[in-house]
Amino acid sequence: MTTSGTSEFNLELRDIIEEAFERCGAELRTGYDLKTARRSLNLLTIEWSNRGINLWTIEEGAITLQTGQATYPLPVDTIDLLEHVIRQNAGSTATQSDITISRISVSTYASIPNKTSQGLPIQIWVNRQSGTTAATSLTLNGGISSSDTTITLSSTDGLSSTGYIQIGTEIINYTGKTTTQLQNCIRGQAGTTAAAHLTGASISVPYLPNVNIWPTPNSPGTQYQLVYWRLKRIQDAGDGGVRTQDIPFRLLPCLVAGLAYHLSMKIPGAEQRAEILKLAYEEQWNLAAGEDREKASIRFVPREFFIGGGGY
Repeated sequence: MTTSGTSEFNLELRDIIEEAFERCGAELRTGYDLKTARRSLNLLTIEWSNRGINLWTIEEGAITLQTGQATYPLPVDTIDLLEHVIRQNAGSTATQSDITISRISVSTYASIPNKTSQGLPIQIWVNRQSGTTAATSLTLNGGISSSDTTITLSSTDGLSSTGYIQIGTEIINYTGKTTTQLQNCIRGQAGTTAAAHLTGASISVPYLPNVNIWPTPNSPGTQYQLVYWRLKRIQDAGDGGVRTQDIPFRLLPCLVAGLAYHLSMKIPGAEQRAEILKLAYEEQWNLAAGEDREKASIRFVPREFFIGGGGY
């Protein structure tokens, strides 16, 4: 007897949903069954993001810092940052170095008297916005070129004192405003391209996750980079039934168990199985979470404090 010689087993979306329905004592029969199960599956993966770190969703990124600029957008699917450093002389094998930057709360950032002071960045506040975009009734009052840093609107009512606006496909950061103007605008943010826009263009507000650096960089952009490791959202289940899911194969038992539990609360007659399906899901989650973790050892070293010449 010989083994298969393969280790490629995976489940497509339809297979995951069928397995979950069978655990509920039901069958997948209609298009609506597939639709409601896909919705539950998306809610389930969002729940996983709230339960803790999903290692396969960690992604490294870098932002080139600009002199005097404090706020920088993150990718829209960012959940949170895990680690971050300031990299000096990026790309230089001889002089490149990473410097630890401390994460602070919104209260600490708010208490900084001069948020535009320049120097080597040492602190970072992560502003975890929703990533959604809201339409407004505001319009552009006068055309602008791709390099204008002052933008005149019909009004700035309803806009925060600093933030982002979107005109067409371009996202623009601003750090000051009057009743009709946005000032100190930084064009082409979040991977968009600065462009000219005509008077009357509609204004929307993107609530982008972003980081705020203090002090702001005091040297050309090639000098400093913010290098970060972020948690990103798990990809959606998608519309087709033949897609595989954005999870490692080792989490498939947990995914199926979780979906079965979620479906048991919706399928008529399956509610009597809900409790046992919940226990099975929690067991699978504990197994998956225990495996999906860092395996590095941790060493704690006490710090010495010297007060008035005395040591502790």
